[in-house]
Amino acid sequence: MFDKTLIHIIIKREFASYFATPIAYVFILIFLMLSGVFTFYIGNFYERGQADLTAFFSFHPWLYLFLVPAVSMRLWSEERKSGSVELLMTLPIKRLDVVAGKFLAAWFFTGIALILTFPMWITVNYLGEPDNGVIMASYIGSWLMAGGFLAIGSCTSAISKSQVIAFILCGVLCLMFVLAGFPMVLSVFKGWAPAMLVDTLASLSFLTHFSSISKGVLSLRDLLYFVSMIVFWLLATMVVVDLKQGE
Repeated sequence: MFDKTLIHIIIKREFASYFATPIAYVFILIFLMLSGVFTFYIGNFYERGQADLTAFFSFHPWLYLFLVPAVSMRLWSEERKSGSVELLMTLPIKRLDVVAGKFLAAWFFTGIALILTFPMWITVNYLGEPDNGVIMASYIGSWLMAGGFLAIGSCTSAISKSQVIAFILCGVLCLMFVLAGFPMVLSVFKGWAPAMLVDTLASLSFLTHFSSISKGVLSLRDLLYFVSMIVFWLLATMVVVDLKQGE
């Protein structure tokens, strides 16, 4: 189904392109700075008097709303604008290999940014005795959530030649999937909608499944949700790329 050699080449090419410009360094620096600010200041880390990373991970869905679209907006928009996507599509490469390769390069890149927050994990272990199993599960959940955001971003990037439009579309769609599980939003529906509709709405939310994982529970239901979101939006990307070919 996959040509591992071709995917590896595409991943290497795309991954290197991030570090060929200041984009990678700016993204990582902003992510690390905001993570620290949200955790230790806005998250009241010291005032809470508890050594854990609950505040750190609770802000991730909102951080990703701005930072992940900045990574994904160039996946296809830049290629379409320069016309290089036409050359890419004429090569004897499967659409699936190209889409998967581009996505995985972006996903690995965000994974590196996440790994670089490891000093925070060391810090809370120095200050106390946190539940490291919960922290590990939260890191996994955060990376899976970033993958879901990136898959949506891949599709929106394929829609337009404009990176700005791709950024906005990705941000709006991801916001909708986050707010679907926000307590304030669900409370509005609980007043008049059937319980089944409310549960269905909540089940579509990144927030619902990430919150579950961040409690230390890596359930099959939550893992399948993120995998399904990634697969669905990557397949949608393939459809959009085919429809936009020649434009």
